[in-house]
Amino acid sequence: MTERDVPEEYLEGYARILAEVAATGRRLTRDEIASRRALGERAAEAGFGLRSLVSAHLSGARGAWPRGTDSADGALAAVQQVVDAFAEGYERAQRLAVRQEEAARREFIDDLLYGRSDLGRLAERAERFGLRLSHEHAVAVARGAVAYDEGDPVARQVERALISRFGDRSILLTTKDGRLLCIAPGHQGEVLTYFAKQAHAATDGGQVAVGRPQSGPGGVVQSYEEALNSLEIAERLGLDDPVLRAADLLVYPVLARDRQAMADLVRNTLGPLTTARGGAAPLLDTLTAYFDSGCVAAEAARRLSLSVRALTYRLERIHKLTGANPSDASHRYMLQTAVIGARLLDWPAGEL
Repeated sequence: MTERDVPEEYLEGYARILAEVAATGRRLTRDEIASRRALGERAAEAGFGLRSLVSAHLSGARGAWPRGTDSADGALAAVQQVVDAFAEGYERAQRLAVRQEEAARREFIDDLLYGRSDLGRLAERAERFGLRLSHEHAVAVARGAVAYDEGDPVARQVERALISRFGDRSILLTTKDGRLLCIAPGHQGEVLTYFAKQAHAATDGGQVAVGRPQSGPGGVVQSYEEALNSLEIAERLGLDDPVLRAADLLVYPVLARDRQAMADLVRNTLGPLTTARGGAAPLLDTLTAYFDSGCVAAEAARRLSLSVRALTYRLERIHKLTGANPSDASHRYMLQTAVIGARLLDWPAGEL
């Protein structure tokens, strides 16, 4: 806020009030307090800093201080009332401005991510928030155990950390559907990396997904959707990495793109597992652990809390039922792809 000289209009009637209070010993009237609040609101809207405004009131008190009287207590009480009412009006205007700014930001984010505005107008509005939509941007999305909104302390904590580290770098941090959202220039990957670190900590171990940098207004939407898809994939596959990068997970959207083909692969390859005692789920978990551990039987057994002998028995059972041997490189790719498909399609719990 600026420390420029405060015009006399914001001290209008102040000297008269002090003189009357000193002469009569009365307190400020309701109308006088309301007028001070109104002046405080006008000063805030005009962009004056509260420190300079208080200083101006104290200087005005010195200039209008009653001479030759014993009314110092009354005059000081009047100064206190005036400054208190003035500051109340100032703060009220500030709160209103913050609410209006938050509402404008939420509306802009909604229009940006759902394409509800003319692109030219959208680009103009984006500049108000430090974004140049003709450039490349990337989006990171963080989710925690609870939903967050604009005024949430977690969102404020992450925003303060980003501003403290990077200052004004055309970064927009907001919330959307209960998640934290950060939009940053595509060439400033360190911003989203730092956001991910701060968001993970602030959300008590929440997961963060980072979309790939994309160009243009549609690029922001695309990067945002990639981040959301990454979070969904992580949930389906049980990925617990604190930070997910869409660029590292591209194989999964490719596999899921033709849902019918994937369903056919799962049904034909893994369908026979449903005839096993206990159903398909334990054997599917065995394959998942085996492939996730790099096909190392001892590590897979440890993850499943099984003996290596028990794990080997399960693998042999899978081979017998499906005709595909998990230990055979020629069969492994088909089985692993089918296992990924089953997790993406929530099989066997869900219908194919």
